Amino acid sequence: MFGRKDTQPQLGENEPGTLVEDPFSQDTDSVFEKAKDRTLRKVIATIDAPALLRMSLKDSAAELSKQVRQILADERMHISGSEEARMIEEINDQILGFGPLERFLVRDDISDIMVNGAEDIFIEVDGRIERSDITFRDNEQLLNVCQRIVSLVGRRVDQSSPICDARLKDGSRVNVIIPPLAVDAPSLTIRRFRKQKFTLDDFSRIGTISPAGAEVLRILSRSRCNLLVVGGTGSGKTTLLNVIANQIEDDERIVSCEDTAELQLGHSNLVRLETRPPNIEGEGEVKMRDLVKNCLRMRPDRIIVGEVRGPEAFDLLQAMNTGHDGSMGTLHANSAQEALSRLEAMITMGYEGLNRRTIREMIGTAVDVVVHVSRLRDGSRKIMAISELVYQTGEEIELIDLFRFEVEKGAETGEVVGTFKSAKAATQRKPEFWQKLIFFEEQDNFLAALKEAQT
Repeated sequence: MFGRKDTQPQLGENEPGTLVEDPFSQDTDSVFEKAKDRTLRKVIATIDAPALLRMSLKDSAAELSKQVRQILADERMHISGSEEARMIEEINDQILGFGPLERFLVRDDISDIMVNGAEDIFIEVDGRIERSDITFRDNEQLLNVCQRIVSLVGRRVDQSSPICDARLKDGSRVNVIIPPLAVDAPSLTIRRFRKQKFTLDDFSRIGTISPAGAEVLRILSRSRCNLLVVGGTGSGKTTLLNVIANQIEDDERIVSCEDTAELQLGHSNLVRLETRPPNIEGEGEVKMRDLVKNCLRMRPDRIIVGEVRGPEAFDLLQAMNTGHDGSMGTLHANSAQEALSRLEAMITMGYEGLNRRTIREMIGTAVDVVVHVSRLRDGSRKIMAISELVYQTGEEIELIDLFRFEVEKGAETGEVVGTFKSAKAATQRKPEFWQKLIFFEEQDNFLAALKEAQT
């Protein structure tokens, strides 16, 4: 067994039958790694690579496992069954997959994988970040894995192109940045998405929103209200937008615009658009604003922008104001009020000639609702507020909360405890989008959901 010091000399990697010094008198892990590297080199030297590539993943893994066992037998390396299984798994990962990361990519409970160098791998599980005990052999292996990942989608990362954003076939979002921009080592971040899509019922079940709040979101989506989902990094904006958008009727035509296609919409009449970075000559870039402008010519019923971060905010608001009701997008902001300020700033960046009053009027007449989602200190994600925008000509935009998550004091376990409540003011007046509710015959359901949250 690896790590066990035997009194008998061992047979090594020289000619069969040649006696060598005991190779297991060293540290267990270092001996295992050396034996694995030696076996890996022999596998690479003997395997029929073209034939392996023609096999299915299952068959190629079986063939590699067979080769490893044969080499272990030929080399007369006496190892335990668990060590043999570990060696086979890690060699398979290195040749067929993404090295040490392979075991994380098959787990559906991991939402983020963050690699800060060969020895620093962190994962997010159930909203909490934890350090993994898995490591790469060295930074060269990490770089090779980074290159392998981005090459799968026709991208590259090297000295001439040290930053890369990409999307894997399963929808996972990948960011790679390598030296010299990453000072110490290559950095790899993978944002993963559940194979099974969340629903509003799931959100209410796990406590992200109450059943009454989930009903309000369903009504807002079905009634073609224009809305923005806002929150900080990792708060779950895209997931929430995906859930809300999946309430749209299947007979509506949707065009989505994203930097990296992440939305998982199950509609039949759906066109997904994705931005494109410039090539190595600095040409061929397609920006978000180009996509939003183009989708207006595609006869969409609704436009969904994965993330609003620049002058395309103007074009989205124009679309909302010109017959594309029910359009949606996400925005980085820590509150609904901050989201409005960021929208103003984004439009000003692209249209310096517009005065503040005109921009406010565009926002106030285009956006019906802002939904604020947040990741709290215990790792849970909550919809903190569902707020209506109210705008009177020439005045500031007012935000009226329809729903709000109120944190209860006195929680001593570290878990954030609170309740979802609707504001009394919300039931004492008709919202600005009342006519939309009437048109889709949802006004009674809307009021009933708000009143339920007050009990």
